[in-house]
Amino acid sequence: MKITILAVGTKMPRWVDEAYGDYAKRFGRDITLELKEIKPEKRGGGVTAEKGIAAEHERLLAAIPPRARLVVMDERGKNWTSVRLAEGMKEWMAGGDDVAFIIGGADGLAAELKQRADVLLQLSAMTLPHGMVRVMLAEQIYRAYSILNNHPYHRE
Repeated sequence: MKITILAVGTKMPRWVDEAYGDYAKRFGRDITLELKEIKPEKRGGGVTAEKGIAAEHERLLAAIPPRARLVVMDERGKNWTSVRLAEGMKEWMAGGDDVAFIIGGADGLAAELKQRADVLLQLSAMTLPHGMVRVMLAEQIYRAYSILNNHPYHRE
């Protein structure tokens, strides 16, 4: 199974890259975790939030792997537990599906992308820094993977 995280934003602080990299390298051969950074649209100079979201939307669409399930991160999405995420991953793996998790930019995501999602998923009801979302999402994907493999990383 290939899991792709599409994240609007580039040039994250070193701690974000290091923490993300730490989780990304923990997976076995059956799962690949890849991060694709999507260039954010510059604001100002007549570029409104709506125009910025539209430009980022086009970049995101171009980067979505073919036939991948879409899990869009949204503060109003479903609030899954780590165990529920593991169940979702098990279902996707059984179906032979790849998965793309999408993290929007500072102004959010286009409504069209949210409607197209297979799952709208909430990481937190609070607003989080984008770099931290990458790290927390990678950790939760790894945690779900460890649950599926009866690894002692996750404890109930």
